[in-house]
Amino acid sequence: MDYTTLVIILSIMFVCFHLLKSFFTTPSSHKLPPGPKPIPIFGNIFYLGEKPHRSFANLAKIHGPLISLKLGSVTTIVVSSSYVAEEMFLKHDRAFANRTIPDSIRACDHDKLSMSWLPISLNWRNLRKISSVQLLSNQRLDASQAHRQAQVEQLLAYVQDCSIKGIPVDIGRAAFTTSLNLLSNTFFSVELASHESSASQEFKQLMWNIMEEIGKPNYADYFPILAYVDPFGVRRRLAAYFDQLIDVFQDIIKERQKIRLKNGSSAKQTNDILDTLLNLHDENELSMGEINHLLVDIFNAGTDTTASTLEWAMTELVRNPRIMGRVQHEIEQALEKDCSSIQEAYILKLPYLQAIIKETLRLHPPTVFLLPRKANIEVELHGFTVPKNAQILVNLWAVGRDPKVWENPKVFIPDRFLECDIDVKGQNFELLPFGAGRRICPGLGLAYRMLNLILATLIHNYDWKLEDGMNVNDLDMDEKFGITLQKVVPLKVIPVPRNS
Repeated sequence: MDYTTLVIILSIMFVCFHLLKSFFTTPSSHKLPPGPKPIPIFGNIFYLGEKPHRSFANLAKIHGPLISLKLGSVTTIVVSSSYVAEEMFLKHDRAFANRTIPDSIRACDHDKLSMSWLPISLNWRNLRKISSVQLLSNQRLDASQAHRQAQVEQLLAYVQDCSIKGIPVDIGRAAFTTSLNLLSNTFFSVELASHESSASQEFKQLMWNIMEEIGKPNYADYFPILAYVDPFGVRRRLAAYFDQLIDVFQDIIKERQKIRLKNGSSAKQTNDILDTLLNLHDENELSMGEINHLLVDIFNAGTDTTASTLEWAMTELVRNPRIMGRVQHEIEQALEKDCSSIQEAYILKLPYLQAIIKETLRLHPPTVFLLPRKANIEVELHGFTVPKNAQILVNLWAVGRDPKVWENPKVFIPDRFLECDIDVKGQNFELLPFGAGRRICPGLGLAYRMLNLILATLIHNYDWKLEDGMNVNDLDMDEKFGITLQKVVPLKVIPVPRNS
């Protein structure tokens, strides 16, 4: 059956279904949030556009900070302000704790194995506890600092080599390679890529493919009947990407298992996170499928998003040399005289650096929407009714640019965070890059360390100039949409030693 015939048949089915539904359904007296008038069958799908975060932000300007949309057969509620988000998380976090599952996420049973997508349950609580206490606790992260420090030294050596040769550094690629190796060393005590090889670019493309397939609009989500045939191949492609990534993890895991089996219980373990995971597997607390998909979640969340945020931060600093100079001076003052490299312990001494990271997360959030929530029951929010089973999206891009909260919201001004105590831990609803409530990202601590450490390393010993013939006004600030917002045109800048 060709796609034209399929579309005609499905269209007839949609019409019949919605006519029957409208005939037998009693109109609700509940007051939904305002929104644009839906058209029959398709609802408000055509409002999505190529960049839904911008489309929804524009609709919020017309209809208010809480809007309702009909995306096919799915009622979707979009939150676009910090005060509505605050009410949502503080009063209704339990009611909104579960996920709306995109059809693509069903690939490889990811929705049944992933902590990010599982419903609140005993299994979810177990995975959450393992992640927070045994894998990503501050104590565990403190113990693995040396691994991350080694990767920072490699980044510095790569930048130095580019500086000597006078060639530009692709910031997104360099940040991705460093983020990938920071994670792989923390988890596996091995490096998965190098700055000189093509492996990091292949990983970067793989991660972006996963993020793009999960994040982009999919008609199978709006018309669930389409999920049976996966007409656009989204689920099939994502399954292939998951398998490709899991194969990498399995090669490492099997090699470690051989070593453990060969050497027996008396062997000295690497004592990294992989050993912890395998111990839990041996004790039947984690299945191998859960380990695989936990690693998929962590590496997806910890590489592409981190690299994207760092690329946006460097772009903003290149565009604002005064801010660049100020943070370089702060780093010089904080470092010990005999130390030329950045240590994680110095981050607390660098409030302006932290302000730059926060401002980047505000203006260029790593995920434009928090992962979708689902209303378990009917809830009153901001004076309106959120019906049971509605999908709830929090538009972080709109929240971070709300003119009622932020002065000059479109301008990069790190100083705004020196005058307040706003942080990224989910208690300040103006800035929620890692979410809030019981679904807050468990990798928040590691991500924040990595962002500050890599950015400080990039700017400490070097100034950065654009290639010949370019000026800051030529920098392309356009983004492409996925779960993350990546720059369309990569930032490539030449490192110049600061003492030259």
